[in-house]
Amino acid sequence: MKTKNNIKSGWEDKLFIIITRLLLLLFLLIVAYPVYFVVIASFTEPVYVNSGEMLLFPKGFTTIGYSQVFRDMRIWQSYANTILYAACGTFFGLAVSVPAGYALSAVRLPGRNILMALLVFTMYFSGGLIPTYLVIKGLHLTNTRILLIIMGSVSVYNIILIRSFFANTLPRELQDAAFIDGCGNAGYFFRIALPLSKAIIAVIALYVAVAHWNSYFNAMIYVTDRAKQPLQLYLREILLMSQNTASLTEMDPQAAAQLNRMVEVIKYGVIVVSTVPIICVYPFLQKYFVKGIMIGSIKG
Repeated sequence: MKTKNNIKSGWEDKLFIIITRLLLLLFLLIVAYPVYFVVIASFTEPVYVNSGEMLLFPKGFTTIGYSQVFRDMRIWQSYANTILYAACGTFFGLAVSVPAGYALSAVRLPGRNILMALLVFTMYFSGGLIPTYLVIKGLHLTNTRILLIIMGSVSVYNIILIRSFFANTLPRELQDAAFIDGCGNAGYFFRIALPLSKAIIAVIALYVAVAHWNSYFNAMIYVTDRAKQPLQLYLREILLMSQNTASLTEMDPQAAAQLNRMVEVIKYGVIVVSTVPIICVYPFLQKYFVKGIMIGSIKG
């Protein structure tokens, strides 16, 4: 027999729920509208964007911003480079961070507190840009694809998240039972720990992939071969070229004014081109995101 919940909410609870929902709706509008504005502005005539007449719907539909971005076939090569760096960098980051976090979560690991302290130290202190460049040059990694794959793939913060997940989520009794049944450390890690860690693996994969997708500084400093540059660096070059052309050109005033108006639309087109692919990945990992972050945060 089904029983109904007869607990009634008071007016204070109802008022709290209404206010909370209104605040969440307001927050959603504040976050979503800039994204929506960028998308519709990329399809709007520059004159309406610059004058502020376009607020909710595009006016004077045009794709001139995208045509300026995609007219050079080099963008497809940059896309391929970024996909390669993001995919390989994510795999490399997981291959290093997950075993490291698992090992540091083991109480019986000799010197684990010292290792953890050394890792945390690197989060706050580093050699700086010039010593890093000299080390990379000494290792003959400048102007190579492998450098853009490994740099930024491993983060101490990610290792700490994985360590906390293994330490607070997988019970020690599960490991003891596996060892009694003849399972070794490697067998337990690959057969039991990893299948139960999909949530945190998905979160770390998203972190690393987004970092690689948005990265341009490493390529700007260490890579001079244009064929190896990622998408973000190429889009930055397009944006700078458009701005410099609009400000330094010696064409007639009317043509210069038209080019200046186009710069704004090109900016929005660049933003859409660079962010849409990585946004499309997020829905597939969303169900793991909150779970992976929250697991291990509650001690019990």
